[in-house]
Amino acid sequence: MTAQDTLTSVSQGNAPVLETLVLMNLDSLANSSLDEQTYHLSRLAALVAMDAAPVSYLINLAAAVDAGLTLEQAQGVLVAIAPIVGSARIAAAAGNLLRAFGMAADAADGS
Repeated sequence: MTAQDTLTSVSQGNAPVLETLVLMNLDSLANSSLDEQTYHLSRLAALVAMDAAPVSYLINLAAAVDAGLTLEQAQGVLVAIAPIVGSARIAAAAGNLLRAFGMAADAADGS
């Protein structure tokens, strides 16, 4: 299996570790008492603050998009947290988001 095959597998959810992560999060929305969009925006802010890996963005943003989260809302969160986390963290998050979108596009193309 090549590195690309591994990334494709992970991005498609075909990995036991990824499946475990998904299971850990199943009830967190219901238990948070937040509306779905606020929940996903909060998670985006946490991903940025933690300097999360691209696959973390991929997992979370897929659900956020399904919940109707818009690009403008995501950008608003980045603007809101920039003074707290700093420009370097925001720039790193932007790069990780681009990599996550690239992984998703590669998986969709079957490459």
